[in-house]
Amino acid sequence: MKIYFIVFLFILTCCKEQKQVYVCTPCDLACDELAFSQAGNCPNCNMELIPKSELVPEKELVLNQVNIEDGSGRFLIEGGFKKNNTIVVHYYKPNNFSSKSSIIFVLPGAGRNGDDYRNAWVEQSEKYNVLILSLEYSETYYPGLWSYNLAGMIYDVNIQDGTFKINQNQNEWIFDDFDRIFNEVKNNLNLEKEFYDMFGHSAGGQLLHRLAIFHPKNKADRILASNSGWYTLPTDDEIFPYGLGDINPEEEVDFSSNLTLFLGEDDNANETRGDIRHSPEADKQGLHRLARGKYFYELSKETALKRGAEFNWELKIISGIGHDYRGMSKAAAEYLYGGK
Repeated sequence: MKIYFIVFLFILTCCKEQKQVYVCTPCDLACDELAFSQAGNCPNCNMELIPKSELVPEKELVLNQVNIEDGSGRFLIEGGFKKNNTIVVHYYKPNNFSSKSSIIFVLPGAGRNGDDYRNAWVEQSEKYNVLILSLEYSETYYPGLWSYNLAGMIYDVNIQDGTFKINQNQNEWIFDDFDRIFNEVKNNLNLEKEFYDMFGHSAGGQLLHRLAIFHPKNKADRILASNSGWYTLPTDDEIFPYGLGDINPEEEVDFSSNLTLFLGEDDNANETRGDIRHSPEADKQGLHRLARGKYFYELSKETALKRGAEFNWELKIISGIGHDYRGMSKAAAEYLYGGK
């Protein structure tokens, strides 16, 4: 009997230990493989720890099947003019979401890590009741900075020789993706909103300021271009991609859109995070991201005044934050939705 009792205690102990195993909420980082003995938050990514038994196998993605449920998820949608590429949309739908809630597109940096950027907005999504749509343009279908940062506006890029061709076919630029994805989501959720907001950091910020320059007729309401490495200047004095020379916009740059240069005060000469391009053309804009953002804004304002054009672009500098997408994401949510 004593032996049976010891075995029984051993089984109980094992079962108890199994119930106490916690894992990180899946975030596609190395910490997804870790196990913890207590509930709380992951020390690596700060995501909430959940019982291992609650892990749900990730669903296989079906192209163009947009089915947005509460919480985190993702769907796969066609991308590109000929629809022969794909985009993964990582979303977060807050608990109190309604047909009247706001929607924001989030554009990640050069890592294309849409899931991490989505996760950085989860807390703010719940706080402000905003649907997050974080886009992942994979290197498989969108190789190099020319396909993402530059929206597919150049091709046949030879990095060694520094040569490329300008894609004058505006239908092949990726700017149309945003309205198209928004329309799909709007129909899926029966949304009342006719417009959406946008936040892009680093490479994503580059993409968004070019959206404002080259594709102003869209359903984006407020566009926050954050901590871009360098800019396309709204002047013919510089050759594309550093200016408008040799490329043919449909019309003159429209400065009336709600573009905000959203810059971290500490993203300066002392910042070591992220890569920054140095070339004669880029360094003319400044030697670090904060300086380049200010240069772009002031030149744009001066250009609009010379033309007598309406100028709605804004410059917002966030104190105490450098090249940090998490910090800038939190600041962006407060800036966009905190006043409501």
